[in-house]
Amino acid sequence: MSQIRPARPDDAAAILSLIHELAVFEREPDAVKNTQEQLTAHLFGPDPQVYAHVVEEDGTVLGFALWFLTYSTWEGTHGIHLEDLYVSETRRGAGHGKALLSTLARLAVQRGYKRVEWSVLDWNAPAIGFYDSLGAGTMNGWSVRRLEGAALAELGAGA
Repeated sequence: MSQIRPARPDDAAAILSLIHELAVFEREPDAVKNTQEQLTAHLFGPDPQVYAHVVEEDGTVLGFALWFLTYSTWEGTHGIHLEDLYVSETRRGAGHGKALLSTLARLAVQRGYKRVEWSVLDWNAPAIGFYDSLGAGTMNGWSVRRLEGAALAELGAGA
């Protein structure tokens, strides 16, 4: 029987392993720079700013949802940004992803948050179909922007 629960420090290695699986799935196998030590510090340090829930079965972590809080100036309340939702490929189709998202939705409702948001790669048709089946809408007219690397350093140096 599987269960959804908040991640614990001893889950960091399993979560990082799943992050590496996700990177391979997303065609970026060498992109992960995160370490178990960094993940542990960020999730379980004295003032965590990022959180995770895992799906576990018989002591094995099968998937995770890693998230952090956002704030809507229009709504005047927080929301949840889902950074990553991943279930090991061999364990998909059993409702684990839906259970993880349901857990985050329940947290949002209980805490009075107005949104749970995330990004999905435009080529990931199975994920898009899954999200559509849950009633998640596409943010038409919006595109994700990112400032990183040299551009980030250059802009930051001028501040």
